[in-house]
Amino acid sequence: MASDVTDFIAGLPKVELHVHHVGSATPQTVARLAERHAGSTAVPADPDLLAEYFTFTDFAHFVEVYLSVVDLIRDAEDLNTLTYDIGAGLAAQSVRYAELTLTPYSSVTRGISAEAYCEAVEDARRRVARDHGIQLRWCFDIPGEPTMTGADVTLEVALKQRPDGLVSFGLGGPEAGIPRARYADHFAAARAAGLRSVPHAGESTGPETVWEAVRHLGAERIGHGIAAARDPELMAHLREHDIPLEVCPTSNVCTRSAPSLAEHPLPQLVAAGVPVTINSDDPPMFSTTLNREYQVAADLLDLDSHGVAELARQGVRYSFLDEAGKAAVLAEIDAYVTHRRQPSGPA
Repeated sequence: MASDVTDFIAGLPKVELHVHHVGSATPQTVARLAERHAGSTAVPADPDLLAEYFTFTDFAHFVEVYLSVVDLIRDAEDLNTLTYDIGAGLAAQSVRYAELTLTPYSSVTRGISAEAYCEAVEDARRRVARDHGIQLRWCFDIPGEPTMTGADVTLEVALKQRPDGLVSFGLGGPEAGIPRARYADHFAAARAAGLRSVPHAGESTGPETVWEAVRHLGAERIGHGIAAARDPELMAHLREHDIPLEVCPTSNVCTRSAPSLAEHPLPQLVAAGVPVTINSDDPPMFSTTLNREYQVAADLLDLDSHGVAELARQGVRYSFLDEAGKAAVLAEIDAYVTHRRQPSGPA
């Protein structure tokens, strides 16, 4: 049965709602960039050594390593190639639509202009749609940090450049010591401009961070949010207001935000009626894929192929794809399920 579900997942049309731009760079891409920038980076240029480099002691160490990879993206050509390759890789997993979390501030501070940044990712978005039939959209992400500079720059780039693919506004980086409420004005401005609110919260901290994201940032989806499982009142609020969590099980274990897959709170959240979507976060860094995360979720929730298909439908419903686009992907899922049910003909 497990292999049947694995095969089913591989071909199942899906969406990806929580995946980071630089965090999706494959070991081959990272090694190539590290070699190009040899002498000015600690990132190994040997793909075989990256598995050890990407072994994290805790969430703070993960952020440190992540930023070292961010530093390898130093010009618009790097951005364009990275973005196109991510789209092609997702399409190979039967992903039809993905909302990619981008942190323009990280590139702007390294000398890439906001205009060049947006032009590079937009060109890649158009080319990957043409070549692979996948639609990419952007979430511009504030890098949570002690100063507010990153927030100011991210909002400015979002509102002044407003690339066609931009649909949402986010908040990432460390949670400890970085209250969500301090970004209320930035999120209010982004929402007033029509962007959707999708902050990270409750990944490496407690339920109070999720409450802050909901109350102060108008969160429509929560990045991770697994700490909600510790607060029955919060889970009830998320259920009643239909605010989904973007759950990334393997990531949570790799960053020590969850002790193990067996102890991951996904089953508890689902049992409480909290809406969830399944996502991959920074897949190469965690030696996973979106297909693998669906398999993990199927194992944790004891799902057969019908349950897995419903999980995929839920991702579509909570995406920021337009209604016609949602209907098209849902129809693809239904057609795929129907086709898989049909008995094969005589040999």
